[in-house]
Amino acid sequence: MGPHPAVAAIRLAVRRVLHDVITDDTTGTEPLVLVACSGGADSMALASALAFEARKLPVRAGGITVDHGLQDGSDTRAAEVAGRMTALGLTPAEAVAVTVGREGGPEAAARDARYTALDAAAARHGATAILLGHTRDDQAETVLLGLARGSGIRSLSGMAAVSGTSGRYRRPFLQLDRQTVRKACIAQELAVWDDPHNSDPAYTRSRLRHEGLPALEKALGKGVVEALARTAQLSRDDADALDTWAADAETAVRDEAGTLECAKLFGLPPAVRRRVLRRAVIAEGAPAGSLFARHIEEVDRLITGWRGQGAINLPGRVEARRQGGRLVIRQG
Repeated sequence: MGPHPAVAAIRLAVRRVLHDVITDDTTGTEPLVLVACSGGADSMALASALAFEARKLPVRAGGITVDHGLQDGSDTRAAEVAGRMTALGLTPAEAVAVTVGREGGPEAAARDARYTALDAAAARHGATAILLGHTRDDQAETVLLGLARGSGIRSLSGMAAVSGTSGRYRRPFLQLDRQTVRKACIAQELAVWDDPHNSDPAYTRSRLRHEGLPALEKALGKGVVEALARTAQLSRDDADALDTWAADAETAVRDEAGTLECAKLFGLPPAVRRRVLRRAVIAEGAPAGSLFARHIEEVDRLITGWRGQGAINLPGRVEARRQGGRLVIRQG
């Protein structure tokens, strides 16, 4: 008799990703793959599947748990999780403590600290890939959060299956629903810990998970999560195509000196033109994370709604102004 269907599903998802990692690896040695494990059901299921599949493939498997230090006893909890990973056969299996800042709100600050720690762990151990336990339900929540921000199709495209430097981060469970992953934990009798932040109404994603999505499903039916995940993939494809178009258009709208020509920019479709403008502003030193749609819309009006307006101040002390049919962007 084979494994429980949910266990088979998580193992297959991980096997596919490990085959990709092996194919992409150019070192000629057995690549090290780490799992980022909080001790919750999704990441414990991922850790178990990685440990199982790595035994059958030319891959070394380890795990990292990040102690955010946000709750009493979090260090003890992290040590327990590292112990569970060791018991699964993952080596190295380590707990890393981080200090969470305050930038951008509690959720964003914790996420930034976590990824910084994971990047450092990958460098320290020479890891080729880090597996993350995000499910299709997490993807649906990400799409809804992007929709609420109103910042275009890139924010609707959710999380990528492969992201980070050299495709370091892999998300094997993006096509699996949370229920399947949790059933796999029960079937394997894995000890899991649910982070109280996941049900804390102070956190936006938690409210969305426990109130927003259930309300949507009640109103629209059970297919909402799947539809939102599909929206993410379609949006990602569209955003990638537009980014490529903008990169190609960038040289065509500059004069011999490399300055942007307003008449040529005016001839581009708005979605492409705004991308060209965004790229140009970032290239002059504006931090991407501080550059919002409203900033780019203001710059865009220098081209589409020219009324003799003055220079526009942008994040990073960058300014954009129109001079003699040219768009000049420079750091002050």
